[in-house]
Amino acid sequence: MTKKKLALEIIEKLKKEYPDAGCTLDYDQAWKLLVSVRLAAQCTDARVNVVVEGLYKKYPDVNALAEAPVEAIEEIVRPCGLGHSKARDISACMKMLRDEYGGKIPDDFDAILKLPGVGRKSANLIMGDVFGKPAIVTDTHCIRLVNRMGLVDGIKEPKKVEMALWKLIPPEEGSDFCHRLVYHGREVCTARTKPFCDRCCLKDVCRKVGV
Repeated sequence: MTKKKLALEIIEKLKKEYPDAGCTLDYDQAWKLLVSVRLAAQCTDARVNVVVEGLYKKYPDVNALAEAPVEAIEEIVRPCGLGHSKARDISACMKMLRDEYGGKIPDDFDAILKLPGVGRKSANLIMGDVFGKPAIVTDTHCIRLVNRMGLVDGIKEPKKVEMALWKLIPPEEGSDFCHRLVYHGREVCTARTKPFCDRCCLKDVCRKVGV
């Protein structure tokens, strides 16, 4: 089976297993996803979802957050870890949205990538979830799983994994595929224990069952 055929098989099986999979960060406005995804670095989405409630209660819009002292932001987001650098990036990012984009997130990948604290993973998440455009989000679950499944061979660098997947995953499937990998990586193909291959929906096609 070619890698492209394998990718299509995996996509279909994951669709059946996780039909409603979506982003696990809570947000009701695009700029909030930008904040949350920065806070999610080396932190669980569950914790981020709790912390941002306090942040948005005090600073309910882009302008308020842009005008907030970095120290005040840091005090609230500290439970997410790396508080100083995350607060600094959030502050700079909100200022840039306010001053250059009228408080809105640009719908251009390269423009999003220029926002402070935003890397390819975050930019792809926003392109897919906010704008419904083709996206490949190479988070730790994605990188681990596509290596185990045999879609990529020993590639750990996020950008290289992303580029390899663009060749295999139909553009319209990329965003949902990556969300489903997060669910699967948490529940079945886990990182901190041996994968539960016996109850995996991909065990008939996965190249590395038990690895």
